[in-house]
Amino acid sequence: MPERCAARRKPREFTRRVYEVTENGRFARDLGLRDQVRRSSVSVMANIAEGFERARQSVFHQFLSIAKSSCAEVRSHLYVAQDVKYVDADMFDELMRREQEGSLVLDGLRSAVHRRRAERESHGR
Repeated sequence: MPERCAARRKPREFTRRVYEVTENGRFARDLGLRDQVRRSSVSVMANIAEGFERARQSVFHQFLSIAKSSCAEVRSHLYVAQDVKYVDADMFDELMRREQEGSLVLDGLRSAVHRRRAERESHGR
């Protein structure tokens, strides 16, 4: 999957931004939350890549679902960061907007993979 593909680009950009935001201030000193939000954002990227490399539509779809679940985990961590005032309202809104854009792209890709899989199955019978 080329890097220009939004399904890879958006999560990569988001992860870079998460690292930037979490490297300073109180957020940087909260090693538990900092590491969790970083890991979950990286997980989105990793699951897309791993699923794509498996080269089977059913497996790719499964990994995209896992990546989507990691998006929910990131959102959860961002709410905690906002609640404990590690990020202000503007930063929270920016991060949530970026996460939601990536999540929507994943939804579209999952739907496309599902349709392609269904078409193959209907033609294969």
